[in-house]
Amino acid sequence: MASLDDALSRLEPVDADAAEAAAHRQASFTKPDGSLGALEALGSRLAAVAGRCPPPVPAHPVVAVFAGDHGVFSEGVSPWPEGATAEMVANVLKGGAAINVIARQVGAAVVVVDAGMVTTVPDPGDASTDGDGETRRGRLVAAKVRAGTANLVVEPALSLEEARRSIQVGLSIADRLVDQGSDLLVTGEMGAGNTTPAAAIVAAVTGWPARAVTGRGSGISDEMLDKKIAVVESGLERVAAAHSVATTALSSLDGDVLLSELGGLEIGAVAGVVIGGALRRVPVVVDGLGSLAGALVAVKLAPAAADYLVAGHRSVEPGATAAMEHLGLEPLLDMRLGLGEGTGGCLAVPIVQAAARLLSEMATSGDAAVPASTEE
Repeated sequence: MASLDDALSRLEPVDADAAEAAAHRQASFTKPDGSLGALEALGSRLAAVAGRCPPPVPAHPVVAVFAGDHGVFSEGVSPWPEGATAEMVANVLKGGAAINVIARQVGAAVVVVDAGMVTTVPDPGDASTDGDGETRRGRLVAAKVRAGTANLVVEPALSLEEARRSIQVGLSIADRLVDQGSDLLVTGEMGAGNTTPAAAIVAAVTGWPARAVTGRGSGISDEMLDKKIAVVESGLERVAAAHSVATTALSSLDGDVLLSELGGLEIGAVAGVVIGGALRRVPVVVDGLGSLAGALVAVKLAPAAADYLVAGHRSVEPGATAAMEHLGLEPLLDMRLGLGEGTGGCLAVPIVQAAARLLSEMATSGDAAVPASTEE
């Protein structure tokens, strides 16, 4: 298992030659030029990630759902009761959550990781301890860095060491899943109140104002939304003062520093999966706001990781659009989803598979003796 520093030093850019070969092959397909739209760009990206054309068709997708609790919850930014995160995780472990249903539909496995819940959730699976000291109970991996974060309004959410450990959790999970045969990683996250730290990270990295990236999360009222925006603004102002920079210059801080100041343990773990997937040359489909916040942290630490990402969908959270624009990503789906859990990313799995399969199986004009055309 690679350490974070080792992974950052070894991570390589995607293969531009493979992407060019994919584009050349698609130009010779038996279809009008460009008529498969975003599928063509996605196919080229998958070839670049794999380092060959055609790229492999992902056969073993997995959704890694990271869970964590947040000290900023005490600011009244969520209508959920305390303990809601544990209840959500328990539902996933029982197979009754939306992500379970969608994952079954698309043939994806689901792994739940406790990166930092306040509560310990029992799992019905058999317990065993692996060499990394984490305990796997069925589909639950216990990798708790600490029991929830501190309140980002008044102090750093995490120490720098804790932030880096949370990234290492995701890096370890990605490494293990790929070793077990997973060839497409989908990020998911859950945690009551977690759209607040996610919005704060998005604002800090992209430079968008708090009001423009902060949404209603789990369906809060106008009054609670105003409070939530004020909380994000207060957190940004605290961090700016602590590091003697303007709030508009927070992007000058390192990714792990921003994660420690504003983030969540599940957000850090998502960042680790992004880095881990890139290190192993496996595409990573990111879900909604929390996953995109993790992706922003990852790309701050390893800019080359951006080209290993696929945006599964456009979340209704406004910060998701800001994050995708910053990362240069176009969402595959826009279905007004805002649940998290990896649901939108998981729905995009068949599209990713189709883009790879087209490069493997679609006839070229030479194969079919059909002249290439640029007209419909």
